[in-house]
Amino acid sequence: MHNKSRSYLVTGALWGGLPLFLACNAFAQPSLTGQIGYINMPSARVGEDGTFSLGYGYDKPYGILWASTTVLPWLEVSGRYTSISGVPGFTDAQYGGGYGRFKDKAIDLKFRLLEESSFLPEIGLGMTDIQGTRLWKGSYLVASKNVLPGLETSVGVGSGRIQGAFGGIRYTPAVLPNWSLVAEYDANNYRQDPFSSQTSAAQRNKGPAIGLEYQWGWLGLQVARQKTHTSVNARLDIPLNLKEFVPKIQEPAYFTGAPDLPSRPTLSQWQSDSDRAQQLATALGKQDFKNIRIAMQRDSLVMELGNSRISNVGRVVGRAVRTALYFAPLETREIKVVYTEQEQPVATYSFYDLATLNDYLLGKIDRSRLLQTVNIKPGRDDEVQPLDSRTLAQTLREGIDVNLLTNPEGDLVQVTSDDTEDNRFHLAPKMGVYFNDPSGAFHYDIMAEATYKRRLGKGLYLDSALSADLYNTITEVKQPSNSLLPHVRSDIADYKRVKTPKLNRLLLNQYMNMSPSTYARVSLGLYEEMFRGAGGQILYYPNANKNWAVDLAVDALQQRDVQGWFGKRDYQTVTALASLHYQLPMGITATMRGGRFLAKDDGVRMEIKRRFRSGIEAGFWYTKTNGNDITSPGTPTKPYSDKGLFFSIPLNSLLTLDNRTVGNFSLAPWTRDVGQMVMSPGDLYEMLSDPKHDIDSYDGLGNFAERPDEQNLPQVTPPQPSYHPWPVIRLRLEDSGNRWLELDDKGAALAASAVATFAAAGLDRPVDRFFSKRQDNRLIRNWGKLGKDLPIAAVALSGAAFALGDDRLSNTGLIALESSIAAIAGSSVLKLAVNRARPGGGDSTWRTQEPGESRLQSSFTSNHSAVLFASVTPFAKEYDQPWLYGVAALGAAGRAASRDHWLSDVTAGGLLGYAMGNWLWQAQRNDSRYRSSLIATPKQLGMQIEVPLR
Repeated sequence: MHNKSRSYLVTGALWGGLPLFLACNAFAQPSLTGQIGYINMPSARVGEDGTFSLGYGYDKPYGILWASTTVLPWLEVSGRYTSISGVPGFTDAQYGGGYGRFKDKAIDLKFRLLEESSFLPEIGLGMTDIQGTRLWKGSYLVASKNVLPGLETSVGVGSGRIQGAFGGIRYTPAVLPNWSLVAEYDANNYRQDPFSSQTSAAQRNKGPAIGLEYQWGWLGLQVARQKTHTSVNARLDIPLNLKEFVPKIQEPAYFTGAPDLPSRPTLSQWQSDSDRAQQLATALGKQDFKNIRIAMQRDSLVMELGNSRISNVGRVVGRAVRTALYFAPLETREIKVVYTEQEQPVATYSFYDLATLNDYLLGKIDRSRLLQTVNIKPGRDDEVQPLDSRTLAQTLREGIDVNLLTNPEGDLVQVTSDDTEDNRFHLAPKMGVYFNDPSGAFHYDIMAEATYKRRLGKGLYLDSALSADLYNTITEVKQPSNSLLPHVRSDIADYKRVKTPKLNRLLLNQYMNMSPSTYARVSLGLYEEMFRGAGGQILYYPNANKNWAVDLAVDALQQRDVQGWFGKRDYQTVTALASLHYQLPMGITATMRGGRFLAKDDGVRMEIKRRFRSGIEAGFWYTKTNGNDITSPGTPTKPYSDKGLFFSIPLNSLLTLDNRTVGNFSLAPWTRDVGQMVMSPGDLYEMLSDPKHDIDSYDGLGNFAERPDEQNLPQVTPPQPSYHPWPVIRLRLEDSGNRWLELDDKGAALAASAVATFAAAGLDRPVDRFFSKRQDNRLIRNWGKLGKDLPIAAVALSGAAFALGDDRLSNTGLIALESSIAAIAGSSVLKLAVNRARPGGGDSTWRTQEPGESRLQSSFTSNHSAVLFASVTPFAKEYDQPWLYGVAALGAAGRAASRDHWLSDVTAGGLLGYAMGNWLWQAQRNDSRYRSSLIATPKQLGMQIEVPLR
């Protein structure tokens, strides 16, 4: 397979991709902004779940490069990069003379609030340009309905850029399903667009527009005539929820023993002749298995191995045991496969009945019969002794392979050499692309990169990368960084301008397995182009039925010099980041990182990504630290926060054979210093999350036997993800409503609360006077900080209990979160109604706020106090821990100590929070009522909800 070049991608595109391309259904049509709609106006539709669209439109004076993704069935996220003709990006020729036209980035959101039914229209809520400069900001509400077959109409109202009422219509005749006529009433206020006085936008008015659309497979084109000009919009739609875009027509077949069928030895022959194990290792090595360890332990054949190419763990194990059946001693009664990553055990598969296993692989019995003879345990089974490689560390592949144009890694051309010990040399061209620098909106560099990986011992690897610049335009970047933070990234152009060969990476990585659920890594060397150092990571990844993992990474780093060898700069730092990874429905993973970042700024980073059926992942991150980055567009009052989008594209979905190569792309400012992280030497969660997902999904076997009759099973081809929380939400709402009606003492409780609040109001002035005289007291200041921070900590701990706890703790945490939301809602209503001024502004304790001040920022009641009591009450009730009320009272009183609230505000807020927590706890404490379980069998896939009778 590696001895000659093959046209994997080209062949797949011609024979597999083209029929799929032509057969694909038409998708909803995007507008010039990338959102689903008409010409300039949006509709209520969102694209089909998982649809990614990329397009370019020209609408004088705007050129719009846009991308849009339906990240959830009810949420469409689009981004656009708009250039304005006739407006220079920078007026200073020395600073931005090469930038060209003015360009601006914008992110838009659209939520589907109601799905279309027989009688009701689809309703959507949209928000435009939600971040950054917000030059195109706005919002709208729109309804869409198919009034006749092929005829869709929409009406809506907007504010901001879209001002007032708008509408649209699209007609697609049944005889010409690829063609559509569109018309709209364009309500954009172009005269308020940025720089409109310098462009033709000043002459554009609201009014009608008409257009013609054509769709061919994944390609679409719209030409429209507006009042003063013609616009064009072209696009490519990619359905990310397809399992694969190209069929695996060149996937190597599993082992069949041909051409020379091996003879199985006896156990004594196996033990006396090491060549027997070597023959099995050789057969496995030819199938891309790595770090192969084989031994007989009593009557069990044990294999430890990984695979560098096959993406599904179940399929890896299936090919391993199928091969082993041809070589195992005749007395073998059990086969155990320890699947590994970097020689670290991930799971042990035990097959107790080899006759049943063989019958299943031959298609004689169904999967349910096999599952009775299989056991899967995390990590290495305690009964399995660690294996060594004394007789099996023979290199099975020698020489150098040259692959032109196409190859399993997706390189245009590559030179490779590897062996079964996972030693590998790889040489290929690489390209980097950089946007939006003042010296030019687009820069790139092309280099040749050679990587070399060498196994030095058990879990110990040398990882290196050497690059040589071939051509780049980054040398045009002349502007020095104006960042006030340590230049941990903003000097990247200085590094990229060096054209001599550079050693980008030279690392020693030691991987370790501390327990079946705990992994560790220690690293030393050159981490990346800009930093070197030493550090490590420890990961706790619980067993099946847990959807979370935590890790801690600590690295002592020193900045390298721009020459790219062993020189250094003076900057040194220690980064320490703790991360919580949580898997949500619909293939979504949320990661929260907290700690110290590269520029010695402390804060948190939130990452959310979704994996689609094709394996493609799309996500974003947002970082908030105390770095106080005021470089534009940051300001002293609103410092810049690091953020960006990222994509992970497995080439497995694009090539004609299975492989594990993944391409990673990100869109983010490349010269920012705030919220930055060092490139991980080998992130353990990224290394283990995919195998763990395979093992924990359904029965853990995946496409184990590669049988044609099983390809439609959910275990083999998982269905498109869906999530329907409404049944459980409805149950909780019903229980809460019923419990509210059953409460007989509501009037007495309200009266008691009013008495307590009025009593506290009588102390408002003396308590505030007491604290006002002691604001310089350190104890009082810290008490105020406690009152501000403790509610946030309480909500965070409630969320952790919900996400990580057992059924009882998780249900209590959810009730606490619900109570906090209800308390905030109740407190906000009281704020709007009372509009009380905060302490420190006058003689009266019950004066109203000055005109123009937000009522939601008024004093009565205290949100912090309400949230704090709402959070602790369910836990105090469920676990009989009344001391928690004392903690809540201490924290709530801190709001009076800091003079952010009157004592009566705090009292009323605490009583409101307690009432909400107590009510919802009584209503929802029976967690068994809301439990649900997934049913996955060869014949059905669904959700079971347990509803005990009461």
